[in-house]
Amino acid sequence: MTSSGDIVLATEAGADAVGIILAESPRRVPLEQVEELAVAISPFITKVGVVVRPGAAETARLRALGFTLQFSGDETAELCERASGGLPYLKAFHIPGHAEHVPGDFGALQDYEHALWMFDTAIVGKAGGTGVTFAWGSVEPLAKLRPIVIAGGLTPENVGDCVRAVRPYAVDVRSGIETAGKKDPQKMRAFVRAVKEADASA
Repeated sequence: MTSSGDIVLATEAGADAVGIILAESPRRVPLEQVEELAVAISPFITKVGVVVRPGAAETARLRALGFTLQFSGDETAELCERASGGLPYLKAFHIPGHAEHVPGDFGALQDYEHALWMFDTAIVGKAGGTGVTFAWGSVEPLAKLRPIVIAGGLTPENVGDCVRAVRPYAVDVRSGIETAGKKDPQKMRAFVRAVKEADASA
């Protein structure tokens, strides 16, 4: 979200959480504007602050404002655990679009002790917001073991398939609910509706 108007639209659409990006992105919000947006977020909706290799002052300010941190870069488990202050957080792991299974060492993922794992599409030079999907089946076995979040290229048209196939704890959307780089109220409502319908049918 980049404005209080976007936050109101997301709330009315039925979102459970809204994110504010502080990392390099066309949607980046300067830290000094975050407090202004934070007051627009209902206390019944989770506030998420999206960061990449953040500094201590940045994460401390976000925590003070009640944000859950989402680490979307190559942060180590040690950095995430320290910066989150022992509170739950999200950690994004990037999956190649052609992958048939999650690469790497699952043990390393377990080091992120307080993390809710998020899986996004790996695109060179980008930490998120790619608008590209990956093979959801590659993480479906993990979804049976623990809560996970799916991101990357989700839209009102395909998110239902993702929910039914993987049964994730949550799904994350950015560009899939935008038109010409701006949040689209119709797409936002359609996305949430598709998630809820797929969740009920699955």
